Amino acid sequence: MNIMDFNVKKLAADAGTFLSRAVQFTEEKLGQAEKTELDAHLENLLSKAECTKIWTEKIMKQTEVLLQPNPNARIEEFVYEKLDRKAPSRINNPELLGQYMIDAGTEFGPGTAYGNALIKCGETQKRIGTADRELIQTSALNFLTPLRNFIEGDYKTIAKERKLLQNKRLDLDAAKTRLKKAKAAETRASQLNSARLEGDNIMVNFSYMLNFLHVKWLKSEQELRITQSEFDRQAEITRLLLEGISSTHAHHLRCLNDFVEAQMTYYAQCYQYMLDLQKQLGRCFPSNYCNNNQTSVAPVPSASSNVIGSSALTSTSGLVITSPSNLIDLKECGGSRKARVLYDYDAANSSELSLLADEVITVFSVVGMDSDWLMGERGNQKGRVPITYLELLN
Repeated sequence: MNIMDFNVKKLAADAGTFLSRAVQFTEEKLGQAEKTELDAHLENLLSKAECTKIWTEKIMKQTEVLLQPNPNARIEEFVYEKLDRKAPSRINNPELLGQYMIDAGTEFGPGTAYGNALIKCGETQKRIGTADRELIQTSALNFLTPLRNFIEGDYKTIAKERKLLQNKRLDLDAAKTRLKKAKAAETRASQLNSARLEGDNIMVNFSYMLNFLHVKWLKSEQELRITQSEFDRQAEITRLLLEGISSTHAHHLRCLNDFVEAQMTYYAQCYQYMLDLQKQLGRCFPSNYCNNNQTSVAPVPSASSNVIGSSALTSTSGLVITSPSNLIDLKECGGSRKARVLYDYDAANSSELSLLADEVITVFSVVGMDSDWLMGERGNQKGRVPITYLELLN
């Protein structure tokens, strides 16, 4: 029974406090009550914490999208994480592509040029898939996890203490309002008590009312001192928590550096894998490989392009194509010859001639033409053609 009485009293007290806060908050919004403002330093800390929370959430979500573009896979990983279970391992896109290439190359025949190239490309894609998996694991551990810990841990604590500070401020302002009303009522009662009134009963009633209001005023003053003390204490606790945001920024900076290093390692690995693959394809299948990289080796005619001659033309991809000496002789001695086109070439303008791989055209030199170009002729069509795309026929 005593426990029940205690619970009822506590419930009533909590309800009274809640109602008092609600009234104070409503009157503040309506401009009918004064509001205790927080100091500027505390307000700046609160603003900094809120800004940190907002941007941390955005960065975290977009990083997850970057590492795992598939939204269904992200949802599945989130569910497994909430269930505290390990998500099943799944093959990623580069690994899947690599497996398809290997299977296709095996069926076409590893002894064929295309089949061998597919197998080599597939193996490289699988290595890239492994690197991609390592990037995701490293980034999740060293970057996403600290950000998530801040949102779900530190900031939740800050938000809880901030809400408590807001309640303490409402209690303080409500106590100030009650004290102000008590003082006004006592002043009014004192004025009435000092007036000339007839009858002893009336004087006794006013004296009793005055004493009652005085006691209520003293009680309001005591309540104000208590609420002020609780508010100051909560403001100090909140301030100490908010000042830790600077340490959070320093920690997130270290995590960001780890993320950048993980990306740098990933892209360096991918570059090295593709460079090795490029060398393998260029060494084993130079003709086919050149066909697929014509945009990187196509000469660009200019006034300063007389550096090719009999020397090697080096593309941005690292592939070297040597100009045939007999083509240079043709430019020096004049005359026309038949030439086979090594790979496709799209004319850049009307002065050039488009080429198709393996077709035979007539080529001849023109006085004043750049050293890396010849004039090509196919039926009634005529135009400049790059010498590095041609093989002179006997």
